[in-house]
Amino acid sequence: MRIATWNVNSIRTRVDRVVSWLVHEDVDVLTMQETKCTPAQFPSEAFEAAGYEFAIHGFNQWNGVAIASRLPIEDVASSFPGMPGFAKGSEEANPPQEARALGATVNGVRVWSLYVPNGRSLDDPHYRYKLDWLAALRDYTRAETLAHPDRLFALTGDFNIAPFDTDNGDPTIIVGLTTHVSPPEREAFFAFEATGVSDVVRPRVPTGFTYWDYRQLRFPRDEGMRIDFILGSAAFADAVTGATIHREERKGTVPSDHVPVVVDLDIPVGDDDSPMIFG
Repeated sequence: MRIATWNVNSIRTRVDRVVSWLVHEDVDVLTMQETKCTPAQFPSEAFEAAGYEFAIHGFNQWNGVAIASRLPIEDVASSFPGMPGFAKGSEEANPPQEARALGATVNGVRVWSLYVPNGRSLDDPHYRYKLDWLAALRDYTRAETLAHPDRLFALTGDFNIAPFDTDNGDPTIIVGLTTHVSPPEREAFFAFEATGVSDVVRPRVPTGFTYWDYRQLRFPRDEGMRIDFILGSAAFADAVTGATIHREERKGTVPSDHVPVVVDLDIPVGDDDSPMIFG
């Protein structure tokens, strides 16, 4: 079984590229972030023609998450318990939740597509929101792994955190001064290890970025960041047989500023699991 995560940065802009990659790379499940559309605006026909069903969560042109699968999608959830909301300038006790999380069960694997808040700047309310969001996700993850210790469970997506100094090649991102690399954000990321999940890609791909800003020739200079991850439970990690970061997807026509991160699992998916090729 092949599972991938990709911040597509507008699925309507990049649908042909994303679906072509899905078919070419023989992907069973793709979790997407920054889809930037409502369910009604999602380019469903292209995915259906390639043999994929999908679940979508989005309100407008901001944020948005989705899961595409050529296997049945079950038990869909558009938030996790305790997930906080955010509204700029809002003084509400319970501001509205954003479209940043989508969970589903596919072939026995509980997988989440997550678009962690950016944080914006260290003195912005969005930064506090980011830390609170991660704390709630951490509490939920701990509860899930304790309740279902043998279940294959994965948190996938854009975490907007570069955990190690080697994960940051962007000279404008400075520890102690900017988001993504601040000590509280890194501590929040490392705290997931105590919840029963771990980074299943890094042991097989120890170096490499997953994101390059469009500005200042960041990609040609390889001034990127590693901020997209797949964190899996012990059972999920035990099933992983390989992992890759598809750097080449940052090249070519209208690329996303992120690239896919992929893991292969030693899990049977049945005989009829090949997507249809466009006719």
